[in-house]
Amino acid sequence: MGRLADATAIHTRVLNRSKGPAVQSLRVQVDRDAYALEAQRVLLSHPNLESLRAEVAALWIESGELRGVLTVDGQTLAAPAVVIASGTFLQGTVWYGRQSRAAGRQGEPPARFLSDSLRQIGHQLGRFKTGTPPRIRAESVDLAALILVPPDLPAETFTGTEGPYATARPTWQTRTTPETHRLIHENLHLSPLYGGDIEGVGPRYCPSIEDKVVRFSDKETHLLFVEPDGLDTSELYLQGFSSSLPPEVQVQMVRSLPGFEQAVIQRYAYAVEYDVVNPLQLTPGLQSRKLRGLFTAGQINGTSGYEEAAAQGLLAGVNAARFAAGREEVFLPRSSGYIGVMVDDLVYRGADEPYRMMTSRVESRLLSRADNADERLTGTAVSWGLRSEQDLHKMQTKYQRIEQELERLNQLKVNGISALNLLRREGVGYADLLSRLGDPPIPLSREESRQVEIRAKYAGYIERQQRLSAQARELEAFLLPTRLDYGSIPSLSREAAEKLTQRLPRTLADAAKISGVRDSDLTALMVYIARNSRLFHVKHGTD
Repeated sequence: MGRLADATAIHTRVLNRSKGPAVQSLRVQVDRDAYALEAQRVLLSHPNLESLRAEVAALWIESGELRGVLTVDGQTLAAPAVVIASGTFLQGTVWYGRQSRAAGRQGEPPARFLSDSLRQIGHQLGRFKTGTPPRIRAESVDLAALILVPPDLPAETFTGTEGPYATARPTWQTRTTPETHRLIHENLHLSPLYGGDIEGVGPRYCPSIEDKVVRFSDKETHLLFVEPDGLDTSELYLQGFSSSLPPEVQVQMVRSLPGFEQAVIQRYAYAVEYDVVNPLQLTPGLQSRKLRGLFTAGQINGTSGYEEAAAQGLLAGVNAARFAAGREEVFLPRSSGYIGVMVDDLVYRGADEPYRMMTSRVESRLLSRADNADERLTGTAVSWGLRSEQDLHKMQTKYQRIEQELERLNQLKVNGISALNLLRREGVGYADLLSRLGDPPIPLSREESRQVEIRAKYAGYIERQQRLSAQARELEAFLLPTRLDYGSIPSLSREAAEKLTQRLPRTLADAAKISGVRDSDLTALMVYIARNSRLFHVKHGTD
């Protein structure tokens, strides 16, 4: 995905650049059609992949074991492992005002029968709702009246390889007006959500424009982002303006925005309702606790957004392949970064509304920065068979150079203090030091130079968070026996015993996250296992 995004990027920008590195992230606007075509080319040219198109009617199960899937047109597709990544298609219903029709998204039919199959194996299903903004004909918008947001120069990348059009397009911003808000208030009765037609729970952190205006009534305007869909497409994406109001009202609302007075809507906004599984019934590897070999990923697990879906698809796909090969399930601990936090939240805390990943959810976000993702996760990727040993060596060499430069700066003096301490002062950058001290024996890349500056300036904060993370890892290292009879443990509360039996946590850290499990329950667990450790070893071997 990183390679595809870099190859088809048309606008790249680091968000929150004026803030600290813990909340900075690379945002890439890709050419929608070019990305899709390049992704299809890569997948369809792979010698070990076969692409089929059909609606899945049911899971194929015999004697309680997953055998594959059955399709509506009568095909029987055998597979030892199945990943369901159904997006908004499970019993999908789209809404334009109070009018609805069955669809997974605009112009595409829903998955009509698979929900029943999931229920039959014991999955609890809920109903969520999300929406999409209108697409506007680009030539109908007065771009000069909008706030220009240029791409970063030079372009940042995911992989180190800049695509040919990475800085080819700007994006823009505009704002809602009092007229926009008046139109929304006057037409709320036409909204399926406010009219009581939609039962699904909507996203708190990606609300529709109607939700924003109602919930934040003290705000006179709301910021909107205007984004091109591609180099050769005629559509602009009006980010932040998702709506389920009728098309004729949408036209008035869009034309109330600065720069959009003559706008023509090419595709109207709509809301979509769909079925989701209860993520509490999943393992940390996104495997169903109800049926071995079944994995789910994306919005079916109660999440909202492309990034969340992509991350789950990676983890579920890895584990489905490992399951098919007879290998053990893998997962990412909470301390590893954002994917670990998201999956941990889902499988141990659940999702009563569409889940959105945010920096505020990550306790160790200063350690889980975008800029050190390679350091944190390349070793894991190699151990899972996703990256090469050469990639690991390249990463290790990079950080060796960074540490060597930090040590060099610590040894050099400027006006009686170490250059490293000088770099920690506000207003002093790494480039400033090099102008005084000269380059290191092997000059560092731009990325490596940034790492030197981050590690110097945030050293105290990083060390403190590392100590806290080490304490959390102690709980993660306390493994719980897989065949533990929680109901027989003295001093364990009945609620804790029931929930621990249902969830089967891997570690004491996982047990601590379960609602209803108290500190006294954790103590009872540790005492019981310590007293009976020999029994577990003898009876269960690797336990």
